[in-house]
This record gives sequence, structure tokens and C-alpha cells, in this order.
Amino acid sequence: MNKYKLKYKPLGSIAALIEWPKEIQEPILKNISIFRNKIHADMGEYVLETVPAYNSLTVFFDTSKIKYSGVVADLKEIYATKDQKLLTAYKIWKIPVCYDKKFALDLSEICKVKKISQEKFIALHSSSLYDVYFIGFLPGFLYLGGLDEKLHFKRKDKPRREIKRGDVGIAGNQTGVYPRVSPGGWNIIGNSPLSFFDVDKFPPCFAVAGDKVQFVSIDLVEYEKILKQVESGNYVPQSEVYG
Repeated sequence: MNKYKLKYKPLGSIAALIEWPKEIQEPILKNISIFRNKIHADMGEYVLETVPAYNSLTVFFDTSKIKYSGVVADLKEIYATKDQKLLTAYKIWKIPVCYDKKFALDLSEICKVKKISQEKFIALHSSSLYDVYFIGFLPGFLYLGGLDEKLHFKRKDKPRREIKRGDVGIAGNQTGVYPRVSPGGWNIIGNSPLSFFDVDKFPPCFAVAGDKVQFVSIDLVEYEKILKQVESGNYVPQSEVYG
């Protein structure tokens, strides 16, 4: 597991920030995920929470039980050990998306600039398998890696004041789903009827860092059907276990 030269920094008095090379890569994601799991397995007595990002991991610890220097010493020791078989069941989530013009506010423009048909665009966007790197910006917003280079498109120069819940967007080399109404500068290409964050459920967001996402193209009829199931609390997001 110790394939990267990590940097350890204090984050206030209650957390340690661990940094990997500043790159967005699946091997780094896997390395962070393995390390994170081993931290919880070996340091669960005084680690309160861990928060992953593209190339970092923040470890919050109980200051009444251990000091920062002790945390870093233990972290370095764990990372230096050889890989151990740690059973972790990650999932591939099937996310339904309707790319109908009713929702796809920017799809036509993107396809015109890219000189690609909308059918080809949708096929490419829904055939990729995306890695969930972390969750942030908004509760339930999944930061995904793996967008096909043919679909990369610059962020909008002037953000919209309001993006609908479930809107699927593209900005640069990223794609994602807005989990709630908010301002946003991403190009909107469709909408998912799913709920990505529910404070009354545990966990409130069904996906975790290390999971994968695949978008599934649906028509308006199927969209309305799923939306009714979601609103009535009868829809369970589809997934399969991997890893």
C-alpha cells in the first residue's frame, strides 16, 4: 500500500491532513480507500471521522485520548505495512437519467460545438463507469471521475441562478448530479429522478467514496414512473457489488 510519498499536516488541533500527489487518478483513489479502511480498523478507538477528497484524507481524532504527534506516528506505521486483505464491498450504482430536451438545457449547444450527434453523446455519457472520489460541495453531490474525453466541455461563463434538483451536468472533465436546487455553472444535459441526499435516512447519501456510478438512459415515461416511486418512498436505487 505504501506506494506514495505522503505529506502529513495538522488541521487545527483536532485533525490530521494527509496529502497524496495532486492528481486525479483511480490508483490514488484506491490507495486512499484502502488506507482509510485500515485506519478505521486499526485506530477506531480514537479516530472520530475520516473525510476523503481527490488526493487527500482528513482524519479527525479524539483529542482527549491522543495527541496529533501520536496520530501521525500511528498513521505512518499503518501506511508502511504491507497490504492486508480487508474485505470492503463497494457498489456500482445504476443512476437513471432522462436526456430529453425538457431537461437537457445545454445538450444541443454542446453537441453543436463538439460536432457530435445527441444520440452519440448520450451513448458515450451513459456507457462510462465513473469513480466516486468524494462527496461535497452540496450534501449528496458526488464528485465523479472518468468522463470520456470526447465529452469534456468548459464550465459556463455565467452560472445559472437556479439549477433543479437532479440536474446532470458537465464542467471541464467532470460530470455530476445536483442533489438539490442551487446556483450552478455546469452545463445541464439531463435530469435524474433519484434523491441523492435524505437527512432522515442512514446513511443520508446512498453512495460512498470508492463506489462507482453508471448512468442509465431513460425516456420521459420511465422518468415519471421512477419519480413517483421516489416521492412515495418506494424506490430503491439499483446497485451491484464489486471488489
